[in-house]
Amino acid sequence: MAAETETGEATLTVDELAARAGVTVRTVRFYSTRGLLPPPEIGPRRVGRYGPGHLSRLALIEELQHQGLTLAAIERYLNRLPEGLTPQDLAIHRALVASWTPDGAEETTREELERRAGRALTEEDVDRLAALNALQRGEAAGSYLVDPALLHLGVRLLDVPVSPEAILAARTVLLEHARATARELTRLFRDEVRTPDVAAMKSLSAHMQPLVVQALVTAFQRSLNEELRAAYEEAAGPAS
Repeated sequence: MAAETETGEATLTVDELAARAGVTVRTVRFYSTRGLLPPPEIGPRRVGRYGPGHLSRLALIEELQHQGLTLAAIERYLNRLPEGLTPQDLAIHRALVASWTPDGAEETTREELERRAGRALTEEDVDRLAALNALQRGEAAGSYLVDPALLHLGVRLLDVPVSPEAILAARTVLLEHARATARELTRLFRDEVRTPDVAAMKSLSAHMQPLVVQALVTAFQRSLNEELRAAYEEAAGPAS
């Protein structure tokens, strides 16, 4: 059972963290040794406790691997992240890196699904997760095809007071702009290579992709913060 901090934030043992993230304890310890995960807080009886930030970071690492980045590239990517990012910030990074399609779906049972989610799920919850492409109902009763990386993000969105329709509309906006950006960047890279050399294009892409992804995510976060700040000021009206 997950414990809680004084602020009410759930914390996990290394076994609970690994189960929730869908990785092995050995993988968690390996990432910690490489510095990809921050150290846990040490609780009673010298037991390490992990929080939502560790879970979000594991999901981001998994997605970066899914996108083809090497462990060294992932390490460089994480080292460039600003300090003080919240689990929500990391989730935004992961969401923008992701393709939004359950390419690596795994078949699982309802019991395993809830274990991975870290909570009991209602049928409405399952419907919302399906709408987010985090899972699909399997052919057999009680079976599901789950995208492990998207599941964590989807579960966090269950508690956000936003309708599935609004989330899907936001996904459409992100996809449209992401594809337009990708097309322009591909054209830029093609012009930079100057020769129709596929190997050269792949080499340039491999070097540039981590930097481009991080630049896009950082620019998006800053723009989103500016837009939200302007919306708050507009809603508050002129100061008296």
